[in-house]
Amino acid sequence: MMIDFDERLKKLRKSITKNAIILRKKIRNGTLFQFKKFSIKQKKVLTWWLPNSPVKDKDGIICDGSVRAGKTICMSLSYALWAMQTFNGQNFILAGKTVGAFRRNVLFWLKLMLKAQGYTVKDRRTDNLVEVSKNETINYFYVFGGKDERSQDLVQGITAAGAFLDEVALMPESFVNQVIARCSVEGSKYWFNCNPEGPNHWFKVNWIDKSDEKNLLHLHFTMDDNLSLSPEVKERYKKMFVGVFFQRYILGLWVLAEGVIYPNFDEKKHCIQKSDIPSKFDYFYVTSDYGITNPQVFLLCGIKYIDGKPHIWILNEYYNVGVKKNSHGTEEKITKTDELFLKDYKKFTEGIDVRKIIIDPSATSLINLFKQNKIPVKEADNAVIDGINLVLQWLDEERIHIVKENCPNLIKEFYEYIWDTKAQERGEDKPVKQNDHAMDSLRYILQTLFPNKRRGVYFTR
Repeated sequence: MMIDFDERLKKLRKSITKNAIILRKKIRNGTLFQFKKFSIKQKKVLTWWLPNSPVKDKDGIICDGSVRAGKTICMSLSYALWAMQTFNGQNFILAGKTVGAFRRNVLFWLKLMLKAQGYTVKDRRTDNLVEVSKNETINYFYVFGGKDERSQDLVQGITAAGAFLDEVALMPESFVNQVIARCSVEGSKYWFNCNPEGPNHWFKVNWIDKSDEKNLLHLHFTMDDNLSLSPEVKERYKKMFVGVFFQRYILGLWVLAEGVIYPNFDEKKHCIQKSDIPSKFDYFYVTSDYGITNPQVFLLCGIKYIDGKPHIWILNEYYNVGVKKNSHGTEEKITKTDELFLKDYKKFTEGIDVRKIIIDPSATSLINLFKQNKIPVKEADNAVIDGINLVLQWLDEERIHIVKENCPNLIKEFYEYIWDTKAQERGEDKPVKQNDHAMDSLRYILQTLFPNKRRGVYFTR
Protein backbone atom coordinates (compact mmCIF):
# COMPACT_ATOMS: atom_id res chain seq x y z
CA MET A 1 0.00 0.00 0.00
CA MET A 2 1.41 3.40 -1.00
CA ILE A 3 1.80 5.89 1.80
CA ASP A 4 -0.24 9.11 1.72
CA PHE A 5 2.67 11.57 1.99
CA ASP A 6 0.47 14.65 1.70
CA GLU A 7 -1.89 13.66 4.51
CA ARG A 8 0.92 12.78 6.92
CA LEU A 9 2.84 15.96 6.12
CA LYS A 10 -0.33 18.02 6.55
CA LYS A 11 -0.74 16.63 10.08
CA LEU A 12 2.96 17.08 10.78
CA ARG A 13 2.94 20.72 9.68
CA LYS A 14 -0.27 21.40 11.64
CA SER A 15 1.32 19.97 14.78
CA ILE A 16 4.51 21.97 14.23
CA THR A 17 2.54 25.19 13.75
CA LYS A 18 0.48 24.64 16.90
CA ASN A 19 3.49 23.86 19.08
CA ALA A 20 5.54 26.66 17.57
CA ILE A 21 2.99 29.19 18.83
CA ILE A 22 3.41 27.86 22.37
CA LEU A 23 7.17 27.41 22.25
CA ARG A 24 8.04 30.47 20.17
CA LYS A 25 11.26 32.02 21.37
CA LYS A 26 13.76 34.47 20.04
CA ILE A 27 16.94 32.70 18.96
CA ARG A 28 20.45 34.02 18.58
CA ASN A 29 20.04 35.76 15.25
CA GLY A 30 16.66 37.20 16.18
CA THR A 31 14.63 34.96 13.88
CA LEU A 32 12.18 32.11 14.47
CA PHE A 33 12.23 28.71 12.80
CA GLN A 34 9.37 28.32 10.34
CA PHE A 35 8.62 25.39 8.06
CA LYS A 36 7.98 26.02 4.40
CA LYS A 37 6.06 23.74 2.06
CA PHE A 38 7.76 20.37 1.60
CA SER A 39 8.51 18.95 -1.85
CA ILE A 40 7.75 15.36 -2.90
CA LYS A 41 11.38 14.34 -2.34
CA GLN A 42 11.42 15.88 1.13
CA LYS A 43 8.16 14.12 1.99
CA LYS A 44 9.71 10.81 1.01
CA VAL A 45 12.66 11.49 3.30
CA LEU A 46 10.36 12.41 6.17
CA THR A 47 8.15 9.33 5.87
CA TRP A 48 10.10 6.46 4.26
CA TRP A 49 10.59 4.65 7.59
CA LEU A 50 6.94 4.76 8.75
CA PRO A 51 5.14 1.40 9.25
CA ASN A 52 2.99 1.60 6.11
CA SER A 53 5.74 2.88 3.81
CA PRO A 54 6.60 0.60 0.86
CA VAL A 55 10.33 1.12 1.56
CA LYS A 56 10.23 0.79 5.37
CA ASP A 57 12.43 -2.34 5.25
CA LYS A 58 15.37 -0.50 3.69
CA ASP A 59 18.46 -0.43 5.90
CA GLY A 60 19.15 3.22 5.24
CA ILE A 61 18.82 6.23 2.97
CA ILE A 62 21.23 8.22 0.79
CA CYS A 63 20.38 11.75 -0.31
CA ASP A 64 22.81 13.38 -2.72
CA GLY A 65 22.64 16.24 -5.19
CA SER A 66 22.98 19.99 -5.49
CA VAL A 67 23.58 22.54 -2.76
CA ARG A 68 20.57 24.23 -1.15
CA ALA A 69 18.33 21.37 -2.22
CA GLY A 70 16.68 20.96 1.19
CA LYS A 71 18.33 17.62 1.96
CA THR A 72 19.80 18.37 5.38
CA ILE A 73 16.79 19.97 7.03
CA CYS A 74 14.40 17.13 6.22
CA MET A 75 16.96 14.35 6.79
CA SER A 76 17.98 15.55 10.25
CA LEU A 77 14.36 15.99 11.37
CA SER A 78 13.29 12.64 9.93
CA TYR A 79 16.26 10.88 11.54
CA ALA A 80 15.46 12.30 14.98
CA LEU A 81 11.72 11.55 14.72
CA TRP A 82 12.49 7.99 13.58
CA ALA A 83 14.85 7.50 16.53
CA MET A 84 12.39 8.90 19.07
CA GLN A 85 9.41 6.91 17.76
CA THR A 86 11.31 3.64 17.36
CA PHE A 87 13.68 3.41 20.34
CA ASN A 88 13.98 4.33 24.01
CA GLY A 89 17.19 4.63 26.01
CA GLN A 90 19.48 4.11 23.00
CA ASN A 91 22.58 5.87 21.66
CA PHE A 92 22.64 7.48 18.22
CA ILE A 93 25.45 8.94 16.13
CA LEU A 94 25.41 12.39 14.51
CA ALA A 95 28.45 13.26 12.41
CA GLY A 96 29.78 15.99 10.14
CA LYS A 97 33.22 16.71 8.78
CA THR A 98 33.87 18.62 12.00
CA VAL A 99 31.85 18.96 15.19
CA GLY A 100 31.77 22.73 14.73
CA ALA A 101 30.41 22.53 11.18
CA PHE A 102 27.76 20.02 12.22
CA ARG A 103 26.62 22.14 15.14
CA ARG A 104 26.44 25.26 12.98
CA ASN A 105 24.79 23.79 9.89
CA VAL A 106 22.63 20.96 11.29
CA LEU A 107 22.27 20.74 15.05
CA PHE A 108 21.35 24.39 15.60
CA TRP A 109 18.26 24.00 13.41
CA LEU A 110 17.47 20.44 14.50
CA LYS A 111 17.15 21.52 18.13
CA LEU A 112 14.68 24.23 17.14
CA MET A 113 12.59 21.79 15.11
CA LEU A 114 12.49 19.22 17.90
CA LYS A 115 11.47 21.83 20.47
CA ALA A 116 8.70 22.96 18.13
CA GLN A 117 7.51 19.34 18.12
CA GLY A 118 7.25 19.31 21.91
CA TYR A 119 10.52 17.50 22.66
CA THR A 120 12.82 18.49 25.49
CA VAL A 121 16.39 18.97 24.25
CA LYS A 122 19.40 19.15 26.56
CA ASP A 123 22.65 19.97 24.77
CA ARG A 124 25.67 18.92 26.84
CA ARG A 125 28.30 20.68 24.75
CA THR A 126 31.30 19.58 26.81
CA ASP A 127 30.42 15.94 26.10
CA ASN A 128 29.08 16.60 22.57
CA LEU A 129 25.94 14.85 23.74
CA VAL A 130 22.35 15.88 23.03
CA GLU A 131 19.61 14.32 25.17
CA VAL A 132 16.17 14.31 23.54
CA SER A 133 13.11 13.33 25.57
CA LYS A 134 9.32 13.37 25.49
CA ASN A 135 7.00 11.79 28.05
CA GLU A 136 8.85 8.62 29.14
CA THR A 137 11.05 8.32 26.05
CA ILE A 138 14.67 9.51 26.13
CA ASN A 139 17.50 8.91 23.66
CA TYR A 140 21.11 10.08 23.46
CA PHE A 141 22.66 11.64 20.36
CA TYR A 142 26.47 11.86 20.28
CA VAL A 143 28.11 14.34 17.89
CA PHE A 144 31.35 13.38 16.09
CA GLY A 145 33.64 14.94 13.50
CA GLY A 146 35.05 12.81 10.68
CA LYS A 147 37.75 15.04 9.21
CA ASP A 148 40.66 12.58 8.84
CA GLU A 149 41.79 8.98 9.20
CA ARG A 150 42.31 9.36 12.95
CA SER A 151 38.65 10.24 13.43
CA GLN A 152 37.66 6.56 13.37
CA ASP A 153 39.20 6.20 16.84
CA LEU A 154 36.62 8.62 18.26
CA VAL A 155 33.64 6.32 17.66
CA GLN A 156 35.22 3.09 18.84
CA GLY A 157 33.43 1.56 21.81
CA ILE A 158 29.98 3.10 21.31
CA THR A 159 26.98 0.87 20.53
CA ALA A 160 24.43 2.75 18.46
CA ALA A 161 20.93 2.26 17.06
CA GLY A 162 21.52 4.54 14.08
CA ALA A 163 23.83 7.02 12.39
CA PHE A 164 23.28 10.23 10.45
CA LEU A 165 26.32 11.39 8.48
CA ASP A 166 26.08 14.88 7.00
CA GLU A 167 28.49 15.70 4.12
CA VAL A 168 29.62 12.08 4.13
CA ALA A 169 31.62 12.49 0.90
CA LEU A 170 34.00 14.81 2.77
CA MET A 171 34.82 12.13 5.34
CA PRO A 172 37.46 9.37 5.11
CA GLU A 173 36.12 5.92 4.30
CA SER A 174 37.69 4.46 7.46
CA PHE A 175 35.60 6.77 9.65
CA VAL A 176 32.36 5.89 7.87
CA ASN A 177 33.11 2.16 8.07
CA GLN A 178 33.77 2.47 11.80
CA VAL A 179 30.49 4.35 12.33
CA ILE A 180 28.53 1.69 10.45
CA ALA A 181 30.23 -1.02 12.50
CA ARG A 182 28.98 0.62 15.70
CA CYS A 183 25.30 0.39 14.62
CA SER A 184 24.66 -3.09 16.01
CA VAL A 185 21.30 -2.55 17.75
CA GLU A 186 18.45 -4.52 16.18
CA GLY A 187 16.55 -2.32 13.74
CA SER A 188 19.32 0.24 13.33
CA LYS A 189 19.46 2.29 10.10
CA TYR A 190 21.96 4.57 8.31
CA TRP A 191 21.33 8.06 6.96
CA PHE A 192 23.78 9.61 4.47
CA ASN A 193 23.70 13.13 3.04
CA CYS A 194 26.22 14.66 0.61
CA ASN A 195 26.95 16.79 -2.43
CA PRO A 196 28.69 15.14 -5.40
CA GLU A 197 32.44 14.79 -5.81
CA GLY A 198 34.29 12.88 -8.57
CA PRO A 199 32.80 9.74 -10.18
CA ASN A 200 35.59 7.59 -8.70
CA HIS A 201 34.98 8.80 -5.15
CA TRP A 202 34.78 5.91 -2.70
CA PHE A 203 31.27 6.82 -1.52
CA LYS A 204 29.93 6.95 -5.08
CA VAL A 205 31.56 3.63 -6.01
CA ASN A 206 30.94 1.69 -2.78
CA TRP A 207 27.60 3.07 -1.63
CA ILE A 208 25.59 4.95 -4.25
CA ASP A 209 26.43 2.57 -7.08
CA LYS A 210 25.68 -0.37 -4.74
CA SER A 211 22.61 1.09 -3.04
CA ASP A 212 20.36 -1.74 -4.22
CA GLU A 213 22.87 -4.36 -3.14
CA LYS A 214 23.18 -2.71 0.29
CA ASN A 215 19.36 -2.36 0.58
CA LEU A 216 19.45 1.44 0.69
CA LEU A 217 16.97 4.01 -0.58
CA HIS A 218 18.73 6.52 -2.88
CA LEU A 219 17.16 9.92 -3.59
CA HIS A 220 18.80 12.51 -5.85
CA PHE A 221 18.05 16.18 -5.12
CA THR A 222 18.29 19.43 -7.06
CA MET A 223 17.47 22.99 -5.94
CA ASP A 224 14.01 22.53 -7.46
CA ASP A 225 13.31 20.06 -4.64
CA ASN A 226 13.60 22.92 -2.14
CA LEU A 227 10.35 24.83 -2.45
CA SER A 228 11.50 27.53 -0.03
CA LEU A 229 13.99 28.94 -2.56
CA SER A 230 12.87 31.83 -4.71
CA PRO A 231 14.01 32.07 -8.35
CA GLU A 232 16.27 34.97 -7.32
CA VAL A 233 18.01 32.91 -4.64
CA LYS A 234 18.48 29.98 -7.03
CA GLU A 235 20.01 32.33 -9.56
CA ARG A 236 22.37 33.71 -6.93
CA TYR A 237 23.64 30.25 -6.02
CA LYS A 238 24.11 29.34 -9.68
CA LYS A 239 26.47 32.28 -10.00
CA MET A 240 28.60 30.99 -7.12
CA PHE A 241 29.91 28.00 -9.10
CA VAL A 242 31.72 27.62 -12.41
CA GLY A 243 32.77 24.68 -14.58
CA VAL A 244 33.01 21.31 -12.87
CA PHE A 245 31.74 22.81 -9.60
CA PHE A 246 28.61 24.07 -11.35
CA GLN A 247 28.02 20.55 -12.67
CA ARG A 248 28.44 19.09 -9.20
CA TYR A 249 26.90 21.58 -6.84
CA ILE A 250 24.15 23.02 -9.03
CA LEU A 251 23.30 20.15 -11.41
CA GLY A 252 24.17 17.55 -8.75
CA LEU A 253 26.35 15.41 -11.03
CA TRP A 254 29.26 13.17 -9.99
CA VAL A 255 31.68 14.41 -12.68
CA LEU A 256 35.43 14.42 -13.13
CA ALA A 257 37.57 17.51 -12.56
CA GLU A 258 40.17 17.32 -15.30
CA GLY A 259 42.52 19.41 -17.39
CA VAL A 260 43.33 23.04 -16.63
CA ILE A 261 41.88 24.16 -13.32
CA TYR A 262 41.02 27.69 -14.48
CA PRO A 263 39.77 27.27 -18.06
CA ASN A 264 37.93 30.60 -17.84
CA PHE A 265 41.14 32.63 -17.40
CA ASP A 266 41.50 35.01 -20.33
CA GLU A 267 44.37 37.49 -20.59
CA LYS A 268 42.19 39.88 -22.58
CA LYS A 269 39.62 39.97 -19.77
CA HIS A 270 41.79 39.61 -16.69
CA CYS A 271 45.08 41.38 -17.51
CA ILE A 272 45.63 45.12 -17.62
CA GLN A 273 48.48 47.54 -18.42
CA LYS A 274 50.17 49.68 -15.78
CA SER A 275 48.42 52.69 -17.23
CA ASP A 276 45.04 51.14 -16.36
CA ILE A 277 45.75 50.80 -12.62
CA PRO A 278 43.16 52.75 -10.58
CA SER A 279 44.46 55.88 -8.88
CA LYS A 280 43.06 54.87 -5.51
CA PHE A 281 42.33 51.64 -3.62
CA ASP A 282 40.29 50.97 -0.49
CA TYR A 283 43.18 48.99 1.03
CA PHE A 284 46.21 46.84 0.24
CA TYR A 285 47.11 43.28 1.20
CA VAL A 286 50.03 41.00 0.43
CA THR A 287 49.39 37.27 0.05
CA SER A 288 52.17 34.69 0.28
CA ASP A 289 52.96 31.07 -0.48
CA TYR A 290 56.01 29.85 1.43
CA GLY A 291 58.92 28.11 -0.23
CA ILE A 292 62.35 26.90 0.87
CA THR A 293 62.89 24.21 -1.76
CA ASN A 294 60.04 25.65 -3.86
CA PRO A 295 59.49 29.27 -4.98
CA GLN A 296 58.63 31.84 -2.31
CA VAL A 297 55.85 34.14 -3.53
CA PHE A 298 54.50 37.53 -2.47
CA LEU A 299 51.61 39.11 -4.39
CA LEU A 300 50.85 42.78 -3.77
CA CYS A 301 47.08 43.23 -4.04
CA GLY A 302 44.89 46.30 -4.10
CA ILE A 303 41.22 45.91 -3.12
CA LYS A 304 38.60 48.30 -4.43
CA TYR A 305 34.81 48.08 -4.25
CA ILE A 306 32.84 48.71 -7.46
CA ASP A 307 29.02 48.82 -7.26
CA GLY A 308 29.22 47.23 -3.82
CA LYS A 309 31.37 44.27 -4.93
CA PRO A 310 35.06 43.86 -4.09
CA HIS A 311 37.53 43.64 -6.98
CA ILE A 312 41.17 42.63 -6.64
CA TRP A 313 44.13 44.03 -8.56
CA ILE A 314 47.36 42.00 -8.45
CA LEU A 315 49.78 44.89 -8.79
CA ASN A 316 53.14 43.18 -8.45
CA GLU A 317 54.73 39.83 -7.70
CA TYR A 318 57.82 38.65 -5.85
CA TYR A 319 58.79 35.19 -7.09
CA ASN A 320 62.01 33.84 -5.57
CA VAL A 321 63.19 30.53 -7.02
CA GLY A 322 66.52 30.56 -5.19
CA VAL A 323 68.78 31.49 -8.10
CA LYS A 324 70.35 34.70 -9.37
CA LYS A 325 72.52 35.66 -12.29
CA ASN A 326 76.19 36.35 -11.55
CA SER A 327 78.46 38.83 -13.31
CA HIS A 328 79.06 36.29 -16.10
CA GLY A 329 75.34 36.05 -16.86
CA THR A 330 74.97 32.48 -15.61
CA GLU A 331 72.59 31.37 -12.86
CA GLU A 332 73.81 30.32 -9.42
CA LYS A 333 71.89 29.08 -6.38
CA ILE A 334 71.39 31.28 -3.35
CA THR A 335 70.44 30.15 0.13
CA LYS A 336 66.84 31.04 0.87
CA THR A 337 66.14 32.03 4.48
CA ASP A 338 63.26 33.64 6.34
CA GLU A 339 65.50 36.64 7.06
CA LEU A 340 66.06 37.07 3.29
CA PHE A 341 62.33 36.94 2.66
CA LEU A 342 61.69 39.51 5.42
CA LYS A 343 64.28 41.86 3.92
CA ASP A 344 62.86 41.42 0.42
CA TYR A 345 59.29 41.88 1.71
CA LYS A 346 60.15 45.24 3.23
CA LYS A 347 61.70 46.34 -0.05
CA PHE A 348 58.76 44.90 -2.04
CA THR A 349 56.18 46.89 -0.02
CA GLU A 350 58.21 50.04 0.58
CA GLY A 351 56.00 53.13 0.62
CA ILE A 352 52.74 51.12 0.61
CA ASP A 353 50.37 50.97 3.56
CA VAL A 354 49.72 47.21 3.64
CA ARG A 355 46.89 46.26 5.98
CA LYS A 356 48.15 42.69 6.52
CA ILE A 357 50.13 39.93 4.89
CA ILE A 358 48.25 36.64 4.43
CA ILE A 359 50.64 33.69 4.80
CA ASP A 360 50.39 29.96 4.17
CA PRO A 361 49.42 28.61 7.65
CA SER A 362 52.12 25.91 7.50
CA ALA A 363 54.87 28.57 7.30
CA THR A 364 55.15 28.93 11.09
CA SER A 365 58.75 30.17 11.10
CA LEU A 366 58.00 32.95 8.60
CA ILE A 367 54.79 33.89 10.43
CA ASN A 368 56.64 34.15 13.75
CA LEU A 369 59.46 36.21 12.21
CA PHE A 370 57.04 38.69 10.66
CA LYS A 371 55.13 39.03 13.93
CA GLN A 372 58.37 39.62 15.82
CA ASN A 373 59.06 42.46 13.41
CA LYS A 374 55.65 44.02 14.09
CA ILE A 375 54.28 43.17 10.64
CA PRO A 376 50.52 42.37 10.83
CA VAL A 377 49.94 38.76 9.76
CA LYS A 378 46.79 36.79 9.00
CA GLU A 379 47.05 33.02 8.54
CA ALA A 380 45.47 31.90 5.28
CA ASP A 381 42.34 29.79 4.96
CA ASN A 382 43.77 26.82 3.06
CA ALA A 383 40.49 25.21 1.95
CA VAL A 384 41.75 24.11 -1.47
CA ILE A 385 38.55 23.20 -3.31
CA ASP A 386 36.52 26.06 -1.85
CA GLY A 387 39.34 28.45 -2.74
CA ILE A 388 39.60 27.17 -6.30
CA ASN A 389 35.86 27.57 -6.79
CA LEU A 390 36.07 31.12 -5.45
CA VAL A 391 38.84 32.04 -7.91
CA LEU A 392 36.76 30.52 -10.73
CA GLN A 393 33.77 32.59 -9.64
CA TRP A 394 35.75 35.84 -9.48
CA LEU A 395 37.32 35.15 -12.88
CA ASP A 396 33.87 34.55 -14.32
CA GLU A 397 32.63 37.84 -12.87
CA GLU A 398 35.79 39.62 -14.11
CA ARG A 399 36.68 40.81 -10.61
CA ILE A 400 40.37 39.80 -10.89
CA HIS A 401 42.71 42.27 -12.62
CA ILE A 402 46.38 41.43 -13.14
CA VAL A 403 49.04 43.96 -14.11
CA LYS A 404 50.58 42.07 -17.00
CA GLU A 405 54.05 43.65 -17.02
CA ASN A 406 54.57 43.00 -13.31
CA CYS A 407 53.18 39.47 -12.87
CA PRO A 408 54.63 37.10 -15.54
CA ASN A 409 54.87 34.07 -13.23
CA LEU A 410 51.30 34.41 -11.99
CA ILE A 411 50.02 34.55 -15.58
CA LYS A 412 52.24 31.62 -16.59
CA GLU A 413 50.88 29.45 -13.77
CA PHE A 414 47.27 29.98 -14.90
CA TYR A 415 48.11 27.90 -18.00
CA GLU A 416 50.08 25.23 -16.09
CA TYR A 417 47.83 24.72 -13.06
CA ILE A 418 46.12 21.35 -13.74
CA TRP A 419 44.21 18.59 -11.95
CA ASP A 420 46.14 15.52 -10.78
CA THR A 421 44.85 12.62 -12.89
CA LYS A 422 46.36 9.99 -10.57
CA ALA A 423 44.50 11.49 -7.61
CA GLN A 424 41.32 11.45 -9.72
CA GLU A 425 41.67 7.69 -10.14
CA ARG A 426 41.47 7.46 -6.33
CA GLY A 427 38.40 9.70 -6.31
CA GLU A 428 40.30 12.73 -4.96
CA ASP A 429 40.32 16.30 -6.29
CA LYS A 430 43.86 17.65 -6.06
CA PRO A 431 45.93 20.02 -8.19
CA VAL A 432 49.30 18.80 -9.41
CA LYS A 433 51.83 20.15 -6.90
CA GLN A 434 53.86 21.96 -9.53
CA ASN A 435 53.57 25.47 -10.94
CA ASP A 436 51.11 26.31 -8.18
CA HIS A 437 52.82 28.81 -5.88
CA ALA A 438 51.33 32.02 -7.26
CA MET A 439 48.04 30.14 -7.72
CA ASP A 440 48.05 29.19 -4.03
CA SER A 441 48.75 32.80 -3.06
CA LEU A 442 45.80 34.06 -5.12
CA ARG A 443 43.54 31.40 -3.64
CA TYR A 444 44.63 32.31 -0.11
CA ILE A 445 43.60 35.95 -0.28
CA LEU A 446 40.15 35.33 -1.77
CA GLN A 447 39.27 32.40 0.49
CA THR A 448 40.58 34.20 3.59
CA LEU A 449 39.00 37.62 3.01
CA PHE A 450 35.92 36.85 0.92
CA PRO A 451 34.68 33.27 1.57
CA ASN A 452 31.25 32.42 0.25
CA LYS A 453 28.72 32.92 3.05
CA ARG A 454 24.99 32.65 3.56
CA ARG A 455 22.95 34.32 6.28
CA GLY A 456 25.91 34.91 8.56
CA VAL A 457 27.41 31.41 8.45
CA TYR A 458 30.02 29.95 6.16
CA PHE A 459 28.62 28.39 3.01
CA THR A 460 28.94 24.60 2.88
CA ARG A 461 28.58 22.46 -0.16
